Amino acid sequence: MLIWFIVLYLMVSIGIGLYAATRVHTAKDFAVAGRHLPLPVVTATVFATWFGAEAVFGVSATFVKEGLRGVVADPFGSSLCLIIAGFFFANKLYKLNILTLGDYFRLRYNRTVEVLTTLCIVASYLGWVSAQIKALGLVFNVVTNDALSQTAGMILGAVIVLTYTTFGGMLSVAILDFVQMGVIMGGMVYIASIMSGLTGGVETVVEHASAAGKLDFFPPPDPWQWLTFLGAWITMMLGSIPQQDVFQRITSAKTARIAVWGSILGGSIYFCFTFVPMFIAYSATLIDPELFNGLLESDSQLVLPTLVLQHTPVFAQAIFFGAVLSAIMSCSSATLLAPSVAFSENIVRGFFPRMGDRTFLLVMRASIVGFAVIVLGFALWSNASIFKMVENAYKVTLAGAFVPLFFGAFWKRATTQGALCAIIGGLTSWVLIELMVGEASLVPPQLIGLGVSMIGMIAGSLLPQWVGHTTPAEDIHAALHHRAAAQTHHAADPHQPH
Repeated sequence: MLIWFIVLYLMVSIGIGLYAATRVHTAKDFAVAGRHLPLPVVTATVFATWFGAEAVFGVSATFVKEGLRGVVADPFGSSLCLIIAGFFFANKLYKLNILTLGDYFRLRYNRTVEVLTTLCIVASYLGWVSAQIKALGLVFNVVTNDALSQTAGMILGAVIVLTYTTFGGMLSVAILDFVQMGVIMGGMVYIASIMSGLTGGVETVVEHASAAGKLDFFPPPDPWQWLTFLGAWITMMLGSIPQQDVFQRITSAKTARIAVWGSILGGSIYFCFTFVPMFIAYSATLIDPELFNGLLESDSQLVLPTLVLQHTPVFAQAIFFGAVLSAIMSCSSATLLAPSVAFSENIVRGFFPRMGDRTFLLVMRASIVGFAVIVLGFALWSNASIFKMVENAYKVTLAGAFVPLFFGAFWKRATTQGALCAIIGGLTSWVLIELMVGEASLVPPQLIGLGVSMIGMIAGSLLPQWVGHTTPAEDIHAALHHRAAAQTHHAADPHQPH
């Protein structure tokens, strides 16, 4: 009965996604849903940015093992990322009426900066999307009681997500996110209420966690432990701001105001709601300590699904796994779409500037298929946990893309030369320390990369200029005025000369 419910749910999801695809007629429809989404849909899709495999399985398992201090990256860092993006970047980026973050880097700096930052952004998605595919394999394996291996489950999950994402793009993602957000929240709260009854109430679970030290957030007064703590927090908080999926959700809104508030509300709801799967997973250690403490040692990601399968009725299992699949599918579809759109717009299209809209749409869809194959291969090969895959994903964008975005938006004197120094210096220092010292480094390598990137930006911008033309931040809007007006009527090519 549970398997048939899952099959039905998947068929309905694919059907909704394919129905949305019938309304996709242009590249803009595909990439940013035609910029027509209302506040509830934008809030739902921003929430779904992070509420995926790592929130359900990764964060909950890490909390049970390490407590709040272990999950500083997610949800603390990731939710702040969305709130910061809403407050400081949403209005600026929305008004540019562009398809990708790479477009911004080209307009603010030059083509070289566009390509380098886009490659950073695309590379960061490898671990992130692989984590979602790995989680789909885990769910299918658990639901079928090992009849379907995790490998086969990953392949099946990748094919399902690929199907509706390839046809419907951001419009399919947004509609499914809105539908699935209700399933996610309702399902998780329902399971939490069952767990509360089995453990003697929320207060009992919280008191037990507090007594075990799981609610201690800040590290002891050791400077090196604080650096590690801040490194994990900053990596997710700042490193995930220059991301195409965050950008797409913001710029899919109907107005700039909706873009701002959708991001802030979505991030705030995400932060609050992530504590629900943490509560459910920790309840397992009270309900059956021997079984679940053993799972924590062998495979902590199995704690939550095993708890539900062994201690809830079939109806509750169907609700839980429906909610889990909703979370993972909505997250994986968007994170599969984002790098593919960025690669098509900022790498491929640069070589074929006269490409028509229909051809460009085909290129984006082909890029999604290609990226899905690469991601599936990485997911099958990697032994990293879901949480670690996600946590490591944003080191590259923290070291290579955040500084050019931040300084480009808020420092008038930022130049192309400064941006190139920031990207090259940040990435080189991070990679060298990661390879030569690794985890033995007292300062997290990505923080060193961030520091070098900042120094490179400031020094490169203030020293005599030897590299290319730079468009001041305040002049970008004026330079794009004519093009933005034309794009509103679906008549402009975003790579026409300015």
